[in-house]
Amino acid sequence: MKSFSVEPLVRPHLLNLKPYASARSEFSGKAQAWLDANENAYGTPGRTIENAFHRYPDPYQLKLKEQISEIKNVPTDHIFLGNGSDEAIDLLIKVFCRPGLDNIVSLPPTFGMYEVAASINDVEVKSASLTADYQIDRAAVKEAVNENTKIIFFCSPNNPTGNLLATEDILFFLKSFSSLVVVDEAYVDFTDQSSFVDRLADYPNLVVLQTFSKAWGMAALRLGAAFTSPDVLKFLNKVKMPYNVSTLTQQTALEILQNTEQYHSYITAIKEQRNWLITQLQSLETVEKIYPSDANFFLATFADAPDLYQFLVDQGVIVRNRSSVRLCESGLRITVGTEQENQLLVETLRQYQPKSILND
Repeated sequence: MKSFSVEPLVRPHLLNLKPYASARSEFSGKAQAWLDANENAYGTPGRTIENAFHRYPDPYQLKLKEQISEIKNVPTDHIFLGNGSDEAIDLLIKVFCRPGLDNIVSLPPTFGMYEVAASINDVEVKSASLTADYQIDRAAVKEAVNENTKIIFFCSPNNPTGNLLATEDILFFLKSFSSLVVVDEAYVDFTDQSSFVDRLADYPNLVVLQTFSKAWGMAALRLGAAFTSPDVLKFLNKVKMPYNVSTLTQQTALEILQNTEQYHSYITAIKEQRNWLITQLQSLETVEKIYPSDANFFLATFADAPDLYQFLVDQGVIVRNRSSVRLCESGLRITVGTEQENQLLVETLRQYQPKSILND
């Protein structure tokens, strides 16, 4: 790729920003008495002092990053942790995109938070639609990019379509695009393809987003990660809120991440149930097409999608209606549930009578 320097991409007023200073990071391991932060030194009502939450959390989550570093094989100085990967998306736009001037490129149909975060920050979103088979249209992306484009977002496996984007197409833009390339790998645990984190050393303009909400089952804890160069990381840490990941999240995640055997067993079970669900749905007349998936969900199109969706809602079975999204017309995104939930979905779908049949 071309030579890359992060400073010219950063919003100018952030270059010399002094972030909020925390004694927690400055004197960690040295303090004998914490008398700086106006905390309740006596503890938390109903809890022993050992299990209390009266002290502010580690602002840089060092112990948690060390454990994630071992799992992901990424140095700790390449890891940003946030309140879900949504926080990283928002901060990337805050740091690199000047409101009213710069833009990001998104490839719809894709994860909606890229556009939401950009809109909140008054940043233009330029769309480069995926192809009919949900792959990157290089010509469309190149046409969307201009001198004010700061970030291209690639979601792979893509949401809501479930498929991996072609690696060679992402690499093309990593090599040729002079600003940031973000690869959102929220569902990478369910694939057999290696993560783009393995390429961080080769591409200083690469940011890889991952989440612990999906395969690791921590959706309620709100923990996401951005893996990137220390130069990019420095600015994310500058603008983040001082204590963006709670002590409860950090402690609980440390415990959960020790259970790698169960993590792998869940992934196996989800893949098996995904295959079972797809096989069952293929036998239903109302199903038009089921798209291949490398995620814990899949996209299927139905002959009567809006009415079928409402029928499922009325029966208490909730899927995601994507039928009004371009290139996903008549589509419902179905998350793989437990065996019992999946059986309930199939049984409910078998009960549905399309309007075309009812009107005959």
